[in-house]
Formats: sequence, C-alpha cells, structure tokens
Amino acid sequence: MKEFVKVMKALSDINRVKIIKLLQHKMMCVCELRAALGIAQPTVSKHLKLLENAGLVVSKKEGLWVNYLLTDGNASPYAASMLGNLRHWLDQDSGLKEIIEKLPDIRRDLICNI
Repeated sequence: MKEFVKVMKALSDINRVKIIKLLQHKMMCVCELRAALGIAQPTVSKHLKLLENAGLVVSKKEGLWVNYLLTDGNASPYAASMLGNLRHWLDQDSGLKEIIEKLPDIRRDLICNI
C-alpha cells in the first residue's frame, strides 16, 4: 500500500503532473523544466526528487548535465499504470498545450548561456 500512496502523492501536484507530461515529449534538465513551468529551480528540483522516489522519473548524468526522463515503470506497477494512463490523459488541457508548444524554443544552450 505504501508504494501506491507514494505514486499517488507524487502525482497530487499540478506542477509534477506537468513535468510528467513534458518529459513525455523529450528528456529535459532542471533549467529547461524551470523555463517551461516558470517556477524556481529549487522547486523544480524538489518536484523531481519526489517523482524519482516514486519511480516515475529517472535522472541520467551526461557530462555537465543531469537529464530527467520517464521510467519504463518496471520498478512499480503503480508507476507503470499511471505513466501509461497519463500518456492519454490531459492532452486537451489548454495550459498544458501552451507549454508543450513552447518546448522547441526552450533550449538549454540559450537558457544556461553555454
């Protein structure tokens, strides 16, 4: 039961659900997620930690970058189920559509001045 509650709590915040929906489109770093969501970097990091602890997101270090992507759900049947359902849910949400349309313009090389 604890594993189920952990996944549900991780998805109980609108910004965490948005992060899941954004990561369906591409792997992203914290600075890209911060730019997409318009929230502070520490807040994004906290959300990612909760999502990672629930088995919904994994981090992958590549050089200077820590990239985040969705898990395959193998660690938890609850995470797998919710990730599968979220692929089909909320696609018509206007706020989410706006953010997703901006994704091609959110580039880490411009955001982080590299």
